[in-house]
Amino acid sequence: MTKAAELAKMGEVLTNSQIGGRRNMVINGDMQVAQRNSSSAVTITGDGIYTTVDRFKGRTFGGSGRFSMQQVTDTPNKSFTNALKLVVTTTDTSGTNGYAIETILETNSVTGTGWGGSNSNAKKATISFHVKSSITGTYSAALRLDTGSGEPSNVAEFTIDSANTWEKKTITFPAYTGSDSVNNCIINFGLGKQTSKTTSTLLTWQTTNFVYGSNQVDWQSNSGATFFITGIQFEVGEQATPFEHRSFGEELVLCQRYYHRHVSDGSSQNMFGVGFCDGSTNATMQIHFPTTMRDQPSALETTGTAGDYAIREGGGADITCNAVPTMSGDTTPNVAVLGFTTSGSLTADSGCMGRAVSSGVHLSFTAEL
Repeated sequence: MTKAAELAKMGEVLTNSQIGGRRNMVINGDMQVAQRNSSSAVTITGDGIYTTVDRFKGRTFGGSGRFSMQQVTDTPNKSFTNALKLVVTTTDTSGTNGYAIETILETNSVTGTGWGGSNSNAKKATISFHVKSSITGTYSAALRLDTGSGEPSNVAEFTIDSANTWEKKTITFPAYTGSDSVNNCIINFGLGKQTSKTTSTLLTWQTTNFVYGSNQVDWQSNSGATFFITGIQFEVGEQATPFEHRSFGEELVLCQRYYHRHVSDGSSQNMFGVGFCDGSTNATMQIHFPTTMRDQPSALETTGTAGDYAIREGGGADITCNAVPTMSGDTTPNVAVLGFTTSGSLTADSGCMGRAVSSGVHLSFTAEL
């Protein structure tokens, strides 16, 4: 490319407002936040399961195949510290069941595209990412829009040319000018096509819920096959700009809008929250979230053992719980209201703290899409 052409392209990027401000609509595209598990490979147990890296979940669409997900430090260059690694743990050789990884963007993240509402000024959007796999061939990247009344989709294909080699891919999707409103934007990377979700029509908005191109490789049929991805950026315009690096702290807060895990470190973080004793066996605690969550949390995750939790009343000793904490319907996007129970010995109306008995005990709250 000549210098003049480079300057012209830079001018186009500036005109499209792609430099400056928040460009990347994807949260945790560099895979640096993994609240659930930052070290081990975790195999998905079903469809739509978050296991390790925040904001990215595994999809099986009903298939029996399984793959593990893990945050790793194998990256394309020193600009990235982490990647998401997938490994086939249970094969599916049927050739008809779909598999993918998925991230969902809220409508307020994609408003810059102007998509929906029959907007003639809607803009194109470009996705770029680094990827490598032990299985070469054609893969799919798809956009699906949750409109409340349907799920229009747009599928593109990309090729992994060399096995076990990092490659950068860039795809520009056309603007969506449908009349309906866009609630959420779903991004999928295909790993094995499903007959009912496969199309040969590429880079075209369709009313059917498609995820795969007709040339999609059947990665899921290969035992031990690997797939790595990082540096996912989705931005308004036709040009892929350099990846927008955000600090770990900023990325963590963005992720905590959807999922927050409070983990005991065995010392200063042993206290989960404060509250009062409702009677001799029950106490109500409050935990303030570090940021406003997307919605009232839909689920509370615990370590699953009652003995991991305790109530401390005043300056007294810990009283071990006889059940894991439960979340009250009074919980809001800003504050969790939890119930702690023991077999007795509490003083009604006295102040207390909800505590962890040992390091690694956690309470986690999910408001995922």
